[in-house]
Amino acid sequence: MYLLLVGGSGGTNIGDALFKAAEECNIETSFINFQIAYEAPKLVKRVNWYFRGKRPAKILEFSKNIIQICSERQPNFLLTTGIAPIHSGALQEIGKRGIQRLNFLTDDPWSRFHYAPWFLKALPDYDVVFSPRRANIPDLLKAGCTKVEYLPFGFNPELFFPESEITQEEKQRFSCDILFVGGADRDRIPYIYSLIQAGLKIHLYGAYWERYRETKAHIQGYADPRTLRLATGNCKIALCLVRRSNRDGHVMRSFEIPAIGACMLTEDTQEHREIFGEEGKAVVYFKTIPEMVEKANWLLKHDSERLRLAQSAHLLITKNKHTYKDRLAKILNV
Repeated sequence: MYLLLVGGSGGTNIGDALFKAAEECNIETSFINFQIAYEAPKLVKRVNWYFRGKRPAKILEFSKNIIQICSERQPNFLLTTGIAPIHSGALQEIGKRGIQRLNFLTDDPWSRFHYAPWFLKALPDYDVVFSPRRANIPDLLKAGCTKVEYLPFGFNPELFFPESEITQEEKQRFSCDILFVGGADRDRIPYIYSLIQAGLKIHLYGAYWERYRETKAHIQGYADPRTLRLATGNCKIALCLVRRSNRDGHVMRSFEIPAIGACMLTEDTQEHREIFGEEGKAVVYFKTIPEMVEKANWLLKHDSERLRLAQSAHLLITKNKHTYKDRLAKILNV
């Protein structure tokens, strides 16, 4: 079996996780970083982003290169992640060679942050589209995709595990009541501000929190994988919010938090219930902001229950086939 993988690279990117999973499975794999398709002078990038439907500057060149690689190496599968910069004509040409074209659609392509007409045109040319959000499935079928399957996010065990090497200074620095990792979407501000107003010690990692007067004092800076492990492992509660603009039912942190071993306070969604089970089995759920604050305060007063929940969620996620190796096995078993 030979796999051609096209995705993003660096940090906690899913492209890297799938590539490492393929290596672990002894699958011959070539990895192409799709960021090169976006390389261009700053002004060109802005014009393409705002006036040409987020079109990659080098999509034609990049697509031509993918066709050439497929012609030369004849992979069994072409697997792309997210809003992959390969145009419709290239996918059709690749399909004529008998190569299975697969996409793991990590973002909602109808979100205003990701909407790209050129990509929506290409989507029906994939043989299978895997979506980690159930909300996208009817739209994908309506858009012309012939086969769509729900596939949750997972975690990379090389990056997400309980950090054992930690100094006393680091324990003090990363200690907090509530940790949240993720972007400062406007609809998330009331959640975080309510916890701040309740007098809780909040640590925030992610982009754009400095834009808001209510949250900028709680920013902790950039979080590389080790920082994520330290921050998650030393908080009392890790807050898990879905992204409404992405119509998420769960997020990457839904798996990363328990893999590291923290107590989760989690938005109550169908997908989270499918992953973690009923209330109190492995996580605590909330539907409203007052309920979130109430349950956060209750958990902070019950150390033993936080420990039990953290241990239960850790075992549930790490022992039940939720790594990207497991996800890759399902993707290739089409």
